[in-house]
Amino acid sequence: MTSVPNTADMRARLEAGAIALGLALTAAQLDQLMEFMAQLQKWNKVYNLTAVRDPQEMLTHHLLDSLAAVAPLRRHVAGLAGQGGAASPVRLLDVGSGGGLPGVVFAICCPDMDVSCVDTVGKKAAFIQQAAAVLRLRNLHGIHARVETLSTPFDVVSCRAFASLPDFVNWSRSALALPHGVWLAMKGKRPDEEIAGLPADVNVFHVEQLHVPELDAERCIVWMRPQPGAAK
Repeated sequence: MTSVPNTADMRARLEAGAIALGLALTAAQLDQLMEFMAQLQKWNKVYNLTAVRDPQEMLTHHLLDSLAAVAPLRRHVAGLAGQGGAASPVRLLDVGSGGGLPGVVFAICCPDMDVSCVDTVGKKAAFIQQAAAVLRLRNLHGIHARVETLSTPFDVVSCRAFASLPDFVNWSRSALALPHGVWLAMKGKRPDEEIAGLPADVNVFHVEQLHVPELDAERCIVWMRPQPGAAK
């Protein structure tokens, strides 16, 4: 049986978690994150967006887990802006986004970034569109497609619990902007076997350890880019 959430307590924990992660979120952004979780709970009953149904677990395993990647993403985007090679706004594609994790969280916390969430399941892409309307996020888009069919160049291509690293980079390669585009893969433990199985022309330039507030589990980001001269 799922627990009955106390909204004020959940919001306080969300804000404390964001602060612990070094994120200065506005009251409006916290409101959007809470509303996103409410929408996820509501539509999950119809669309089966996520196996996590307890609101307490949604807070830790979805919102706080996704928020842990926001500061690293912001740092990377700031670096891109300094190089002058990225699009304006910076475009991010979240692959296999499902219920919008981490894509919707990225769109809320990085309003200057244009975020598209792609999923092969139509009802999940439709949920993203619904969330964009309810949360008034003009920078958020749901795409119903296979990622292999996308050719629009994205500066960052992300995923969370989507597939193995070799499959992720092979399937999404056509959507990566060259030469500056990067892959951001959220993983649990450092996936050394998956890293060893990557194509020879993919460079892992950083494995960044993450600490998720209230979650006693290993998390990391595997940052990758094509080797110089790699073709799509």
